[in-house]
Amino acid sequence: MAATSAEFPEFRDRTVLVTGGGSGIGAAIVEGFARQGAKVSFIDIAEAAGHALAEQLSGHTAHPVTFYHADLRDIDAIRRTVDSVVAASGPIRVLVNNAAWDDRHEFDAVTEAYWDNNQAVNLRHVFFTSQAAAPSMRAAGGGAIVNMSSIAFKLNMGGFPAYAAAKAAVVGLTKSMAGRLGPENIRVNCILPGMVVTERQMHLWLTEESIARSVEQQCLKVALKADAIVGPCLFLASDCAAGMTAQSLIVDGGVL
Repeated sequence: MAATSAEFPEFRDRTVLVTGGGSGIGAAIVEGFARQGAKVSFIDIAEAAGHALAEQLSGHTAHPVTFYHADLRDIDAIRRTVDSVVAASGPIRVLVNNAAWDDRHEFDAVTEAYWDNNQAVNLRHVFFTSQAAAPSMRAAGGGAIVNMSSIAFKLNMGGFPAYAAAKAAVVGLTKSMAGRLGPENIRVNCILPGMVVTERQMHLWLTEESIARSVEQQCLKVALKADAIVGPCLFLASDCAAGMTAQSLIVDGGVL
């Protein structure tokens, strides 16, 4: 269960869409909103994991959690999926652009095709999913968009230049969208997680030793799990943050 004891009654019956919601941080966010009584839909490319999560959560939430299988590199698929969510659940009031791919890549080995694909997975869909969801938010009188960036681009880490570029761009995109959509009562904010220990990270890159080294750099001497991002995301999407837009919230245990 997502680790937050806070209750946000305004989310009850609101339509929430999360991209990349099938695992890791995204799955924790899906669960967090679902347990608040929201009508949660999520998009993921991993079909088996998506169906499993939706089935797991739906028996314990006020509304069934709905999974949509789509490749976010396909802009038409994004638009069709958003239309399906609105038709099934009503106007989207909260959009969390979480989907990303933190693949490691060597500077000298990056090709044009790799770069373009990386930006499509990490950046391009943030704009086009927001663009697709905005009309229903306008129709509902407003909404909240939360984009997921990362502190990685602030740490001069050389192991993923395309990913770092995309995550830096998400911050700039957040501010521009906030300026454009604010007059329509649509708020746009951003979360920058630090090291978050997920199953994928443990499988591919993290070790107990590397986690210990990262924790040593934090003010809070505890490894962050995916549920550490849920509370900040709920807050930014909630009425408690009604006066906040164009902001970037760092959740890294106190590295920066």
